[in-house]
Amino acid sequence: IMPGYTHLQRAQPIRLSHHLLAYDEMFERDHQRLTECLTRVNVLPLGAGALATTTYPIDRTYVAQLLDFPAIAENSLDAVSDRDFVIECCADAAVLMMHLSRLSQELTLWCSAEFGFIELSDAFSTGSSIMPQKKNPDVAELVRGKTGRVYGHLQAVLTVMKGLPLAYNSDMQEDKEALFDVIDTVKACLRVFAPLLATLTLRPERMRHAASEGFGTATDMADYLAVKGLPFRQAHEVVGRIVRYCLDRQRTLEDLSLDELHTFSPLFDSDVYEAIALEASVDRRQVRGGPARACVTERIKAIRVARGW
Repeated sequence: IMPGYTHLQRAQPIRLSHHLLAYDEMFERDHQRLTECLTRVNVLPLGAGALATTTYPIDRTYVAQLLDFPAIAENSLDAVSDRDFVIECCADAAVLMMHLSRLSQELTLWCSAEFGFIELSDAFSTGSSIMPQKKNPDVAELVRGKTGRVYGHLQAVLTVMKGLPLAYNSDMQEDKEALFDVIDTVKACLRVFAPLLATLTLRPERMRHAASEGFGTATDMADYLAVKGLPFRQAHEVVGRIVRYCLDRQRTLEDLSLDELHTFSPLFDSDVYEAIALEASVDRRQVRGGPARACVTERIKAIRVARGW
């Protein structure tokens, strides 16, 4: 169990598995986008000539079959003068890198002393030339930095193409460097990221401790009052006052006695402590897509079936 965050502030307790499954959803969409991009890349331009096809009696359908192209460019001007397949590939790669960058940022935060949720393997970290105690998450930082490189190539190709009249112009030669470097960069980042994740060490006790701080179950306390019949708006206000009471006295919700809670609302009973327990808070959220153990387990099973794992 770990804290879930909004605005980088502790919000509600969740499971690490639920958090990582969010990235699985992102990367699955990346896979889908790249697969769909292939259908628009894999189009035969041969036979378009310089711009107006050719006078030679070629059979483009037969050529496409021989070269295993599922589709043929249907307009010769379009075939030689557009690079949207390059732009789409770069755009899909940029989204993929954005997801890698977000995960890199979280790993960088999580391995810091301020979080302490994980420890990266020495193979994916470096020391400092001055400070002997340092262990820097260089690989995660480099992947995060490479994202800007991919963004730049996408912007470059869009800028090259934005004012070109039909058909071919030599400006289009600029697409090669961008496309090839985007592909090389993404492949390099993916190759290094898999073993980085496989070798990191989790610190579940630190995650759980962090989840127990910051009043992450305050919403559960408000839900408790709402179930007891108090309108949620009023329940929200009551619990807000309880949190302020705790902050002023350096207490937690679990520390408060039933008598203290009764000063805020008579609806509190002894079962409130079960309602605000970390495990109970997470596992009550059994809506599909939620962090409850049952939901997470079911989703992992579905992913394994879908991917044949």
